[in-house]
Amino acid sequence: MRTVVLIVVLVLLGLFAVLNTNALMYPHTLSLGFVTYSGVPMGLILLILTTALSLVFYFWAGITGLRAQADSAKLLRDMEGLRVSLDQQEGSRFAQLQTHIDERLRTLGQGAAQPEVAALRERVDALQRDMNLQLAQLDDYLKSKLG
Repeated sequence: MRTVVLIVVLVLLGLFAVLNTNALMYPHTLSLGFVTYSGVPMGLILLILTTALSLVFYFWAGITGLRAQADSAKLLRDMEGLRVSLDQQEGSRFAQLQTHIDERLRTLGQGAAQPEVAALRERVDALQRDMNLQLAQLDDYLKSKLG
């Protein structure tokens, strides 16, 4: 888009220069403060200065865009490094969890947690007895209602 705008501006400046060649080439007196020139085409100097400034601003905008892209690329690289670091930490946590589970299963298998296992078995047995009782009551109720 910037290139199109630059081309349009330069074409318009060129068209302006062609249409006003006599006025651009008309001799003027130019004073720079410490030296004075006479017979200088002031319009041509201003036209060249305008073209040069257009090019300078075009390239300045391009460099600014490149800097923004470089900053974005740096940010993306930093984010990728952070993601890799977080993935490694998560993998480490999973390894610790797996080690903990393995140790816990080993202790359960060795009988160190027999009271816990016994309590769980008693609880499961109690729940099973309660469920059998409720099913028997439901069965009796349905038999009595259905005949």
